[in-house]
Amino acid sequence: MCDQTFVAITFGPCDSCSQNKPLMNIYLQNEPINYCSLCVELMACQGLAKGETVSTLRAESENLKAKLEEERAKLHDVELHQVAEKVETLGQFVIKTRRTLKGHGNKVLCMDWCRDKRRMVSSSQDGKVIVWDAYTTNKEHAVTMPCTWVMACAYAPSGCVIACGGLDNKCSVYPLSLDKNENLAAKKKSVAMHTNYLSACSFTNSDMQLLTSSGDGTCALWDVESGQLLQSFHGHSADVLSLDLAPSETGNTFVSGGCDKKANVWDMRSGQNIQSFETHESDINSVKYYPSGDAFATGSDDATCRLYDLRADREVAIYSKESIIFGASSVDFSLSGRLLFAGYNDYNINVWDVLKGTRVAILFGHENRVSTVRVSPDGTAFCSGSWDNTLRVWA
Repeated sequence: MCDQTFVAITFGPCDSCSQNKPLMNIYLQNEPINYCSLCVELMACQGLAKGETVSTLRAESENLKAKLEEERAKLHDVELHQVAEKVETLGQFVIKTRRTLKGHGNKVLCMDWCRDKRRMVSSSQDGKVIVWDAYTTNKEHAVTMPCTWVMACAYAPSGCVIACGGLDNKCSVYPLSLDKNENLAAKKKSVAMHTNYLSACSFTNSDMQLLTSSGDGTCALWDVESGQLLQSFHGHSADVLSLDLAPSETGNTFVSGGCDKKANVWDMRSGQNIQSFETHESDINSVKYYPSGDAFATGSDDATCRLYDLRADREVAIYSKESIIFGASSVDFSLSGRLLFAGYNDYNINVWDVLKGTRVAILFGHENRVSTVRVSPDGTAFCSGSWDNTLRVWA
């Protein structure tokens, strides 16, 4: 999403030629190095066989990609909506705003539910992170961050810790207590450090590990206690905007989406990119696993949401209409996986029938773009955050 994309240029001595120049942050075997553009070019040409150039290798790479797409196309025998023709059409349902949460002084950028299904955390451009009781709309805790644009926040599985970060390039954790007057800032602990803004964060299945994505084009897995980098993930060629962890308790994979129009699936143990999908025509702002873990959805600035099946290794559905011309900023599934909720930059939330590919509802209420949509852990409600400074709970 262009409104949330920031460029950071590092200037200093090149690790190769030692001259003071604009530097490129690259990784060799997970080790960060800072090279100038000339040294990167020279390094890329090292070890080339006779007659090989970077351009011929690039052409060969594109040729291999085309062959892979041909093989995928051979397995593309039927569309999802055709298979779902005999499935019963969804009946009428009413979804309304049940609660409106007001308290942020600027755009709400991110939110996450606690596993107790009642509390939630939200972050905003005003530099505030607020913990809410979604039922009473009371604010339980508030933290002022050292920077504006707090673009990521997450609740730990235990419900006792929150994580957040943004333009400070860090991900910080705050332990929560029953004392609502306690100064949380004094207990702040910086865990993750990137070379550009933090775009998303998520705890794994314990409070001990934290997964982050950044505008530096990488994702990383961190140990919360020591702040040590456990694994880094390199494969995006531009800002990574979102990530989502596989839903199973033993899941060791996650998916990420970014400004390079790619959605990548990663193995957390090896750091390898195990699957990659590139069918969007613009930035991927949001990624979300299907409840079974066998597929995931994406929302993009190209005004479409798409469903990718990991077993079929391809895109199986596109959710779009000619009348929708604004980008999708956030997506999430209902608990059953039958509905896909998508927040858009035209201030609306569209509800899609995942199987049939049709839009079944439009939800109005926000007065600016919808930046985040999250279904509660028990599936009885969902929350949306918006640039109109409010959060809404729908059911």
